[in-house]
Amino acid sequence: MSEIRNAFMAILLAGFVVSCQSPKKQGGTPVVGFVEAFEDATIGQAYQGFIDALSDSGYREQDGTLQVIHRNAQGDAATLNQIISYFNSQQVNLIGTSTTLATIAAVQRSKDIPVFQTVTAMPDILGLLDATGQPPANLFGTGENLNYIDTSFVLITEMVKPKSDRLTVGMIYNQSEPQSVEAFEHISELADSMNAQLVALPLNSSAEAQLVVRSLLTRHIDAFFANPDNTVFAAFETILKNCNDKGVPVFTSESGLVARGAVAAFGADIYQWGRQSGAQAAHYLKSGSTEGLKVEMLNVRKRVYNPEAAKHFGYVFPDTFEAIESN
Repeated sequence: MSEIRNAFMAILLAGFVVSCQSPKKQGGTPVVGFVEAFEDATIGQAYQGFIDALSDSGYREQDGTLQVIHRNAQGDAATLNQIISYFNSQQVNLIGTSTTLATIAAVQRSKDIPVFQTVTAMPDILGLLDATGQPPANLFGTGENLNYIDTSFVLITEMVKPKSDRLTVGMIYNQSEPQSVEAFEHISELADSMNAQLVALPLNSSAEAQLVVRSLLTRHIDAFFANPDNTVFAAFETILKNCNDKGVPVFTSESGLVARGAVAAFGADIYQWGRQSGAQAAHYLKSGSTEGLKVEMLNVRKRVYNPEAAKHFGYVFPDTFEAIESN
Protein backbone atom coordinates (compact mmCIF):
# COMPACT_ATOMS: atom_id res chain seq x y z
CA MET A 1 0.00 0.00 0.00
CA SER A 2 2.86 2.35 0.82
CA GLU A 3 4.27 1.85 -2.69
CA ILE A 4 0.89 2.71 -4.23
CA ARG A 5 0.56 5.75 -1.97
CA ASN A 6 4.08 6.93 -2.88
CA ALA A 7 3.37 6.48 -6.57
CA PHE A 8 0.12 8.42 -6.23
CA MET A 9 1.90 11.26 -4.41
CA ALA A 10 4.55 11.34 -7.12
CA ILE A 11 1.87 11.75 -9.78
CA LEU A 12 0.24 14.56 -7.81
CA LEU A 13 3.59 16.31 -7.37
CA ALA A 14 4.37 16.02 -11.07
CA GLY A 15 1.00 17.51 -11.91
CA PHE A 16 1.62 20.38 -9.50
CA VAL A 17 4.99 21.16 -11.08
CA VAL A 18 3.49 21.20 -14.57
CA SER A 19 0.65 23.48 -13.43
CA CYS A 20 3.18 26.00 -12.09
CA GLN A 21 5.12 26.21 -15.31
CA SER A 22 4.63 28.99 -17.80
CA PRO A 23 2.23 28.53 -20.73
CA LYS A 24 5.16 28.18 -23.12
CA LYS A 25 6.70 25.35 -21.09
CA GLN A 26 3.34 23.59 -21.17
CA GLY A 27 3.39 23.85 -24.93
CA GLY A 28 0.48 26.31 -24.86
CA THR A 29 0.05 29.85 -26.08
CA PRO A 30 2.79 32.22 -24.86
CA VAL A 31 1.59 35.06 -22.64
CA VAL A 32 3.12 38.53 -22.84
CA GLY A 33 2.54 41.18 -20.22
CA PHE A 34 2.99 44.75 -21.41
CA VAL A 35 2.85 47.68 -19.03
CA GLU A 36 2.86 51.42 -19.73
CA ALA A 37 3.59 53.82 -16.89
CA PHE A 38 1.09 56.41 -18.10
CA GLU A 39 -1.38 57.23 -20.87
CA ASP A 40 0.06 59.19 -23.78
CA ALA A 41 -0.67 59.07 -27.51
CA THR A 42 2.97 59.43 -28.54
CA ILE A 43 4.30 56.89 -26.05
CA GLY A 44 1.52 54.50 -27.03
CA GLN A 45 3.21 54.03 -30.42
CA ALA A 46 5.88 51.93 -28.69
CA TYR A 47 3.30 49.32 -27.67
CA GLN A 48 2.01 49.10 -31.24
CA GLY A 49 5.55 48.67 -32.57
CA PHE A 50 6.22 45.95 -29.99
CA ILE A 51 3.06 44.04 -30.94
CA ASP A 52 3.73 44.45 -34.68
CA ALA A 53 7.20 42.96 -34.27
CA LEU A 54 5.73 39.94 -32.50
CA SER A 55 3.15 39.65 -35.27
CA ASP A 56 5.87 39.67 -37.92
CA SER A 57 7.37 36.63 -36.19
CA GLY A 58 4.08 34.74 -36.17
CA TYR A 59 2.79 35.67 -32.71
CA ARG A 60 -0.72 37.12 -33.08
CA GLU A 61 -3.65 37.24 -30.72
CA GLN A 62 -6.12 36.95 -33.58
CA ASP A 63 -4.52 33.67 -34.64
CA GLY A 64 -4.45 32.25 -31.13
CA THR A 65 -0.65 32.12 -31.17
CA LEU A 66 -0.23 34.82 -28.52
CA GLN A 67 -2.00 36.19 -25.46
CA VAL A 68 -1.28 39.78 -24.45
CA ILE A 69 -2.09 41.26 -21.06
CA HIS A 70 -1.86 45.01 -21.68
CA ARG A 71 -2.05 47.32 -18.68
CA ASN A 72 -1.55 51.06 -18.09
CA ALA A 73 -0.71 52.43 -14.63
CA GLN A 74 -2.14 55.89 -15.44
CA GLY A 75 0.84 57.51 -13.76
CA ASP A 76 0.23 55.86 -10.38
CA ALA A 77 3.23 54.13 -8.78
CA ALA A 78 1.14 51.83 -6.58
CA THR A 79 -0.89 50.69 -9.59
CA LEU A 80 2.32 50.10 -11.51
CA ASN A 81 3.63 47.79 -8.80
CA GLN A 82 0.30 45.95 -8.66
CA ILE A 83 0.46 45.36 -12.41
CA ILE A 84 3.92 43.80 -12.15
CA SER A 85 2.74 41.61 -9.26
CA TYR A 86 -0.21 40.51 -11.39
CA PHE A 87 2.11 39.59 -14.25
CA ASN A 88 4.15 37.53 -11.81
CA SER A 89 1.04 35.73 -10.57
CA GLN A 90 0.02 34.96 -14.16
CA GLN A 91 3.50 33.60 -14.90
CA VAL A 92 3.76 35.53 -18.15
CA ASN A 93 6.54 34.47 -20.48
CA LEU A 94 7.96 37.97 -20.70
CA ILE A 95 7.22 41.53 -19.71
CA GLY A 96 7.35 44.49 -22.10
CA THR A 97 7.75 47.91 -20.48
CA SER A 98 7.18 51.39 -21.80
CA THR A 99 8.99 54.31 -20.18
CA THR A 100 11.51 54.39 -17.38
CA LEU A 101 9.22 54.02 -14.37
CA ALA A 102 7.67 50.85 -15.79
CA THR A 103 11.08 49.34 -16.52
CA ILE A 104 12.45 50.07 -13.07
CA ALA A 105 9.34 48.64 -11.40
CA ALA A 106 9.54 45.48 -13.51
CA VAL A 107 13.18 44.67 -12.78
CA GLN A 108 12.74 45.47 -9.09
CA ARG A 109 9.68 43.26 -8.61
CA SER A 110 10.25 40.49 -11.15
CA LYS A 111 13.67 38.86 -11.04
CA ASP A 112 13.05 35.71 -13.09
CA ILE A 113 10.86 36.89 -15.97
CA PRO A 114 12.68 38.51 -18.93
CA VAL A 115 11.92 42.23 -19.19
CA PHE A 116 12.09 43.95 -22.60
CA GLN A 117 12.24 47.71 -22.20
CA THR A 118 11.14 50.47 -24.56
CA VAL A 119 11.17 54.27 -24.26
CA THR A 120 13.72 53.94 -21.48
CA ALA A 121 17.28 55.16 -21.00
CA MET A 122 20.22 52.78 -20.88
CA PRO A 123 20.66 50.91 -17.57
CA ASP A 124 23.72 52.93 -16.52
CA ILE A 125 21.73 56.18 -16.71
CA LEU A 126 18.97 54.63 -14.61
CA GLY A 127 21.41 53.53 -11.92
CA LEU A 128 20.57 49.86 -12.50
CA LEU A 129 24.14 48.55 -12.78
CA ASP A 130 25.42 46.33 -9.99
CA ALA A 131 28.78 46.59 -8.22
CA THR A 132 30.49 44.90 -11.15
CA GLY A 133 28.94 47.27 -13.69
CA GLN A 134 26.39 44.76 -15.01
CA PRO A 135 22.69 45.47 -15.64
CA PRO A 136 19.96 43.20 -14.21
CA ALA A 137 20.33 39.70 -15.65
CA ASN A 138 16.72 39.67 -16.87
CA LEU A 139 16.73 43.10 -18.56
CA PHE A 140 16.73 43.30 -22.36
CA GLY A 141 15.19 45.43 -25.12
CA THR A 142 16.22 48.83 -26.39
CA GLY A 143 17.54 51.91 -24.63
CA GLU A 144 18.85 55.37 -25.36
CA ASN A 145 21.75 57.45 -24.12
CA LEU A 146 21.86 61.23 -24.21
CA ASN A 147 24.31 61.80 -27.08
CA TYR A 148 21.56 62.45 -29.62
CA ILE A 149 20.35 65.38 -27.54
CA ASP A 150 23.40 67.33 -28.71
CA THR A 151 22.16 67.36 -32.30
CA SER A 152 18.65 68.33 -31.20
CA PHE A 153 19.91 71.18 -29.04
CA VAL A 154 22.17 72.47 -31.81
CA LEU A 155 19.03 73.00 -33.92
CA ILE A 156 18.01 75.76 -31.54
CA THR A 157 21.31 77.61 -31.90
CA GLU A 158 21.06 77.32 -35.69
CA MET A 159 17.41 78.37 -36.05
CA VAL A 160 16.61 80.80 -33.24
CA LYS A 161 17.78 84.39 -33.23
CA PRO A 162 18.37 85.49 -29.62
CA LYS A 163 16.66 88.59 -28.24
CA SER A 164 19.90 89.63 -26.55
CA ASP A 165 23.60 88.89 -26.97
CA ARG A 166 23.24 85.38 -25.58
CA LEU A 167 20.72 82.70 -26.56
CA THR A 168 18.52 81.71 -23.60
CA VAL A 169 16.81 78.31 -23.66
CA GLY A 170 14.25 77.15 -21.12
CA MET A 171 13.38 73.63 -20.04
CA ILE A 172 11.60 71.78 -17.26
CA TYR A 173 12.62 68.44 -15.82
CA ASN A 174 11.26 65.91 -13.36
CA GLN A 175 13.72 65.81 -10.49
CA SER A 176 12.48 62.35 -9.41
CA GLU A 177 13.38 60.66 -12.72
CA PRO A 178 17.05 59.65 -13.14
CA GLN A 179 17.15 60.08 -16.92
CA SER A 180 15.50 63.50 -16.65
CA VAL A 181 18.07 64.75 -14.16
CA GLU A 182 20.83 63.27 -16.30
CA ALA A 183 19.40 65.06 -19.36
CA PHE A 184 19.28 68.35 -17.48
CA GLU A 185 22.93 68.03 -16.41
CA HIS A 186 23.96 67.03 -19.94
CA ILE A 187 22.09 69.92 -21.58
CA SER A 188 23.44 72.37 -19.02
CA GLU A 189 27.02 71.47 -19.91
CA LEU A 190 26.18 71.54 -23.60
CA ALA A 191 24.64 75.01 -23.35
CA ASP A 192 27.72 76.36 -21.59
CA SER A 193 29.97 74.95 -24.30
CA MET A 194 27.89 76.75 -26.95
CA ASN A 195 27.77 80.08 -25.11
CA ALA A 196 24.05 79.67 -24.51
CA GLN A 197 22.22 80.11 -21.24
CA LEU A 198 19.98 77.33 -19.93
CA VAL A 199 17.17 78.26 -17.57
CA ALA A 200 15.71 75.08 -16.09
CA LEU A 201 13.00 74.62 -13.48
CA PRO A 202 12.23 71.33 -11.70
CA LEU A 203 8.81 69.84 -11.09
CA ASN A 204 7.43 66.60 -9.68
CA SER A 205 4.36 65.89 -11.80
CA SER A 206 2.57 66.95 -14.96
CA ALA A 207 -0.05 68.69 -12.79
CA GLU A 208 2.57 71.33 -11.96
CA ALA A 209 3.49 71.93 -15.59
CA GLN A 210 1.36 74.99 -16.32
CA LEU A 211 2.50 76.88 -13.24
CA VAL A 212 6.16 76.01 -13.80
CA VAL A 213 6.14 76.78 -17.54
CA ARG A 214 4.46 80.13 -16.97
CA SER A 215 7.12 80.97 -14.41
CA LEU A 216 9.80 79.92 -16.89
CA LEU A 217 8.34 82.16 -19.59
CA THR A 218 8.82 85.21 -17.37
CA ARG A 219 12.58 84.65 -17.68
CA HIS A 220 12.58 85.97 -21.29
CA ILE A 221 13.65 82.69 -22.90
CA ASP A 222 14.24 82.57 -26.65
CA ALA A 223 13.17 78.93 -27.07
CA PHE A 224 11.91 75.98 -25.06
CA PHE A 225 13.59 72.57 -25.21
CA ALA A 226 11.27 69.62 -24.54
CA ASN A 227 13.69 67.04 -23.20
CA PRO A 228 13.07 63.25 -22.95
CA ASP A 229 11.00 63.35 -19.80
CA ASN A 230 7.80 61.47 -19.00
CA THR A 231 6.33 64.57 -17.38
CA VAL A 232 7.02 66.59 -20.53
CA PHE A 233 5.25 63.96 -22.64
CA ALA A 234 2.22 63.94 -20.34
CA ALA A 235 1.91 67.75 -20.20
CA PHE A 236 3.10 68.63 -23.67
CA GLU A 237 -0.09 70.31 -24.91
CA THR A 238 -0.02 72.57 -21.85
CA ILE A 239 3.64 73.40 -22.47
CA LEU A 240 3.05 74.07 -26.16
CA LYS A 241 0.05 76.34 -25.67
CA ASN A 242 1.79 78.49 -23.09
CA CYS A 243 4.92 78.80 -25.22
CA ASN A 244 2.99 79.56 -28.41
CA ASP A 245 0.99 82.23 -26.59
CA LYS A 246 4.25 83.97 -25.74
CA GLY A 247 5.82 83.46 -29.19
CA VAL A 248 8.42 81.00 -27.90
CA PRO A 249 9.25 78.11 -30.28
CA VAL A 250 9.43 74.59 -28.85
CA PHE A 251 12.20 72.27 -30.01
CA THR A 252 12.63 68.69 -28.84
CA SER A 253 14.62 65.49 -29.12
CA GLU A 254 11.52 63.33 -29.66
CA SER A 255 9.96 63.04 -33.12
CA GLY A 256 6.57 62.16 -31.64
CA LEU A 257 6.36 65.60 -30.04
CA VAL A 258 6.91 67.22 -33.43
CA ALA A 259 3.68 65.58 -34.60
CA ARG A 260 2.06 67.19 -31.57
CA GLY A 261 3.26 70.69 -32.49
CA ALA A 262 6.95 71.13 -31.65
CA VAL A 263 8.98 72.83 -34.37
CA ALA A 264 11.65 70.23 -35.03
CA ALA A 265 13.68 67.35 -33.60
CA PHE A 266 16.46 64.89 -34.17
CA GLY A 267 15.38 61.97 -32.11
CA ALA A 268 13.74 58.68 -31.48
CA ASP A 269 11.00 57.18 -33.58
CA ILE A 270 8.84 55.81 -30.76
CA TYR A 271 7.10 53.22 -32.96
CA GLN A 272 10.41 51.86 -34.22
CA TRP A 273 11.69 51.83 -30.64
CA GLY A 274 8.88 49.45 -29.77
CA ARG A 275 9.53 47.34 -32.85
CA GLN A 276 13.20 46.94 -32.02
CA SER A 277 12.40 45.69 -28.52
CA GLY A 278 9.56 43.54 -29.82
CA ALA A 279 11.93 41.82 -32.24
CA GLN A 280 14.09 40.79 -29.28
CA ALA A 281 11.02 39.52 -27.45
CA ALA A 282 9.98 37.46 -30.49
CA HIS A 283 13.46 35.94 -30.68
CA TYR A 284 13.17 34.91 -27.06
CA LEU A 285 9.76 33.30 -27.59
CA LYS A 286 11.06 31.33 -30.56
CA SER A 287 14.32 30.18 -29.01
CA GLY A 288 13.35 29.98 -25.34
CA SER A 289 16.71 31.52 -24.53
CA THR A 290 18.04 34.98 -23.76
CA GLU A 291 21.55 34.05 -24.82
CA GLY A 292 23.05 36.82 -26.93
CA LEU A 293 20.36 39.33 -25.93
CA LYS A 294 21.08 42.55 -24.07
CA VAL A 295 19.81 46.11 -23.81
CA GLU A 296 20.89 47.56 -27.14
CA MET A 297 20.97 51.10 -28.41
CA LEU A 298 18.01 52.45 -30.35
CA ASN A 299 18.90 52.27 -34.03
CA VAL A 300 16.26 54.51 -35.65
CA ARG A 301 16.44 58.27 -35.22
CA LYS A 302 15.40 60.89 -37.73
CA ARG A 303 15.38 64.62 -38.42
CA VAL A 304 11.84 65.91 -38.57
CA TYR A 305 9.97 69.20 -38.54
CA ASN A 306 6.38 70.35 -38.28
CA PRO A 307 5.46 72.46 -41.36
CA GLU A 308 2.71 74.38 -39.54
CA ALA A 309 4.95 75.27 -36.60
CA ALA A 310 7.86 76.08 -38.90
CA LYS A 311 5.71 78.46 -40.96
CA HIS A 312 4.37 80.11 -37.81
CA PHE A 313 7.88 80.96 -36.62
CA GLY A 314 9.35 81.60 -40.08
CA TYR A 315 11.76 78.66 -40.22
CA VAL A 316 12.80 76.85 -43.39
CA PHE A 317 14.25 73.34 -43.16
CA PRO A 318 16.44 71.52 -45.71
CA ASP A 319 15.46 68.35 -47.54
CA THR A 320 17.37 66.27 -44.98
CA PHE A 321 14.42 66.87 -42.62
CA GLU A 322 11.19 64.92 -42.97
CA ALA A 323 7.94 66.89 -42.67
CA ILE A 324 5.49 65.59 -40.06
CA GLU A 325 2.02 67.06 -40.01
CA SER A 326 0.28 67.79 -36.72
CA ASN A 327 -1.90 65.04 -35.29
